[in-house]
Amino acid sequence: MPPVRTLLAAAVVLVLVALPRAAASPHTAPADDAFLAPLVTRGGAPAAALLVREDDGTRYAEAGQDIDRADHFRGGSVTKTFVATVVLQLAAEHRLSLTDPVETYLPGLVRGAGNDGRALTLRHLLTHTSGLYDFTADTGGTVPVTPLQAVRIALTHPPADRGRFSYSNTNYVLLGLVVERITGHSYAAEAERRLITPLGLNGTSFPGSRTSLPAPHGHAYAADGADVTVLDPRVAGAAGELVTTLADLDRFYAALLGGELLSPRWLREMLDTRAAHGSYGMGLFPRRLDCGVTVWGHTGRIAGSYVRTAATVDGRRVLTFRVNTDAVASPGLEPALLAAEFCPRTR
Repeated sequence: MPPVRTLLAAAVVLVLVALPRAAASPHTAPADDAFLAPLVTRGGAPAAALLVREDDGTRYAEAGQDIDRADHFRGGSVTKTFVATVVLQLAAEHRLSLTDPVETYLPGLVRGAGNDGRALTLRHLLTHTSGLYDFTADTGGTVPVTPLQAVRIALTHPPADRGRFSYSNTNYVLLGLVVERITGHSYAAEAERRLITPLGLNGTSFPGSRTSLPAPHGHAYAADGADVTVLDPRVAGAAGELVTTLADLDRFYAALLGGELLSPRWLREMLDTRAAHGSYGMGLFPRRLDCGVTVWGHTGRIAGSYVRTAATVDGRRVLTFRVNTDAVASPGLEPALLAAEFCPRTR
């Protein structure tokens, strides 16, 4: 059990640190900060932090110990937004079509137990409507595997109904292989060249098999309190390998939704949720808050880290929060925090 857990009983030691905001901000009271401490007390995390990016600057808050604004952490499935953006850029360059069968790029690979890459398109993979089994259901997200091993694990199981939304990490492992087949470079190298370097995301990387986090970083804890800061990222691969920072995720999603990375046509394609019946676009999903506002973004969960990025559809306001454990124990806390930031407030 990490020592920081012993601090949870004394709520008075929880620290909220908020940077000042310009007076012109439409949110004069940072109500979302008040929802951060409960992520530690009721959400079961040793520590939590958030960073909001908007037109008039940024605002940071933290709760608990051993967490900092500049920390590197594992981003989990926010990796999927990066991979989907690369695929859509390749589509814009006419190097692939979303209607192409998976078989076109990975001949003979997706076969077995009723799975057939000839009947699956890249759109199926991007929107999680392929029906392919999620390999991490067998590995528990803790066993390092190569992409081919991940796919072979998935193919020992029959598919779910094709065309029905069913979230599966296998889809994005396959997309990583497709990117490599088309470009001759790994998905990581393409994401670095196309996204990370142009946007100056200096804290973001694809670590490959590197088990340590870059400095600075805090500790990461499993739900049972075990320290899992050292982790082989190959447990997730193209579905969740990324290491990043709060500021980099805010910058990336602001740039993506603001039209810096995709043309209007391809950004509309990314936000189109019809294939997944409203549940998912391509590397992004919408969340309609109780006040009627819809935000876009992604969650990321990997051993020792949970992160959530949400943004307005134009990317002008972005919030990223994270906890240094696997999940938020109280499910109502996340939507409450998002509503505090994105829903209009009466004065």
